[in-house]
Amino acid sequence: MSKNPNDPNDVRQFKVAADDDGIRLDRWFKRHLPDATFNTVSRWARTGQLRVDGKRATPGDRIEQGQTIRVPPLEAVDPDARPAAKPKRERPELSADETEFAQSLVIHKDSAAIVINKPPGLATQGGTKTERHVDGLLDALTYEAEGRPKLVHRLDKDTSGALVVARNARAAAFFAKSFSSRTARKVYWAIIAGVPSIEDGMIELPIAKQPGTGGEKMYVDEKEGAPSRTRYRVIERAGNRAAFVELHPLTGRTHQLRVHMAAIGHPIVGDGKYGGPESFLTGGVSRKMHLHARRIRIDHPDGDVIDVRAELPRHFAESLAHLGFDTELADALPIDEPKFSATSEGKRRAAAHAAKDRRRERKGERRGRGRE
Repeated sequence: MSKNPNDPNDVRQFKVAADDDGIRLDRWFKRHLPDATFNTVSRWARTGQLRVDGKRATPGDRIEQGQTIRVPPLEAVDPDARPAAKPKRERPELSADETEFAQSLVIHKDSAAIVINKPPGLATQGGTKTERHVDGLLDALTYEAEGRPKLVHRLDKDTSGALVVARNARAAAFFAKSFSSRTARKVYWAIIAGVPSIEDGMIELPIAKQPGTGGEKMYVDEKEGAPSRTRYRVIERAGNRAAFVELHPLTGRTHQLRVHMAAIGHPIVGDGKYGGPESFLTGGVSRKMHLHARRIRIDHPDGDVIDVRAELPRHFAESLAHLGFDTELADALPIDEPKFSATSEGKRRAAAHAAKDRRRERKGERRGRGRE
């Protein structure tokens, strides 16, 4: 070990701290040794000078708490030859109203995770002409933790519902792996135009970025698209006009649910981008998007399970009531039902009938109390 680990002219060795458990090695350098550029770190890796626990390492390797990182001497650089670094853009300080708004969205909080109920119209991350977004509000959700929370997945701007935010780097790596390996389960509710002929189905259509849209729109591409799978179940129908459905994305493609439902001829109500005029219903139904991340279930880094439901935004709840749909029928369905069979369909129908019976009993009780 170097006599002075802070001297860039010596070989240095560092122990990976708990906050850095699970992150990529290049991310560790960005946090702790920003003077070592990515190109420098890559060169060290190619020449075998960069090592973790004595073994050759690459910038993309993930590191674990307690491991030892060997960092070779940092070569002297002529200040005149180095391009001037761009000034780091500081995040604007949040106002009291912004802080209160961000904290009002929280529906679950523990040592590793925060789950918010994202409202429709609020982007997850910033972009061109997008100044207000969830990522910009995360400073309001530090609470007693030292570090800033981190996004681990996204929802479309006009999609509402449950969004998980990690409270530290270790949790972020854990949750990111859960989403990438598809062990996290997400349940979406949607109102769609028309009623599918198959009530319990699987959509398997590959999706790609639509040329000429700058990546802002996706489409079904049988030849070049990425494999994409969506499970859907019809909960209730309003004649042939619309249906209340439950959606399970079994892959995580951009705009997947919206593209898939439009592709089978039943676009999500309010999704003019993919459904066109057919996605809008007349008769008092809101023109906003009717897609909501109702429930998320994901393993917790400490061995427990996070299982959270997010309440509907007002326009969605009003549309359900207007069309005569019952949310209890949806909540009665099991989150895990991997196989299609007559038995599973029978269970679904039994759960729906049981929910209807409970609703009738409560209505009877209310009428009975009114006569006393």
